[in-house]
Amino acid sequence: MKKTEAEKSAQPITIVGAVVNVLLIALKFMMGVMGNSQALIADAVHSVSDLFTDIVVLFGIHRGSKPPDERHPFGHGRIETLATSLVGMLLIGTALFLGIRSVLNISARTVSYPTALAILGASLSIVAKEALYHFTIYTGRRMKNSLVIANAWHHRSDALSSIAVLVGVAFAYINPAWHLLDAYAALLVSFFIIKVGLGILAKAVHELSDAAPDSEIIRQIESCSLSVDGVLDVHDLRVRTSAGKIQLEIHIVVDGEQTVVEGHRIAKKVEACLLDDINGLGSTIIHIDPSEDDLDRLSK
Repeated sequence: MKKTEAEKSAQPITIVGAVVNVLLIALKFMMGVMGNSQALIADAVHSVSDLFTDIVVLFGIHRGSKPPDERHPFGHGRIETLATSLVGMLLIGTALFLGIRSVLNISARTVSYPTALAILGASLSIVAKEALYHFTIYTGRRMKNSLVIANAWHHRSDALSSIAVLVGVAFAYINPAWHLLDAYAALLVSFFIIKVGLGILAKAVHELSDAAPDSEIIRQIESCSLSVDGVLDVHDLRVRTSAGKIQLEIHIVVDGEQTVVEGHRIAKKVEACLLDDINGLGSTIIHIDPSEDDLDRLSK
């Protein structure tokens, strides 16, 4: 089976991310143990969730980018949305694990005196994950793919968590009396990851509930449709988002005295206008209605 354009664009960067995550898991865990850093070990656990997320993203892209078929006439885009929500939940779950572990270490006043090796491990992680974030977010935005964008933020959360780890480890290394800063850094990381995860999950739930996009997009659709010569009015506009693509259904009012061919021509002009003006437009269904005066005249 041929790969879709979405798969061809998204798979390489996701596979690269998975390989980097495998290397970082081994590197951070080894340097965390040898460098005596709780925060860096916790960060390695976070990278395990990143690796699992890469697998979810690859599955979501492969299944979600398939074209419509008999059982899925509207396509498979909701599979990508479900995968995006799973990424959000994984982020939240990882953050809760890290946060609880940090609180336990703080309350037990677990002594940890990180070494320079832990500082090196955190620094390498920051560079690698920030580079992955920029490459992945560029790909996701170019494709207008919310799943790839969510995965990019997973990379960014790992980079920021490593920054927090670096700060905590560095202070504890400079002054061993500040050893608890290592655990506090891991706790700070968990709060940030929860925020990112909730944002990703909220966006996915927004799509799954068929919620309309913001009012500015609705105004753009109405304005574009009314700008077409021959369109007298618009009504019954319904808009939803699926896998980052806008799906809409709209009724346009035309002169009832026109032929079916002329009405069809006007509808195609409206469709062309919407494709030019609305970013991320997926499918469009346009109904042609006569005006109320035409209906009244026909009823007499």
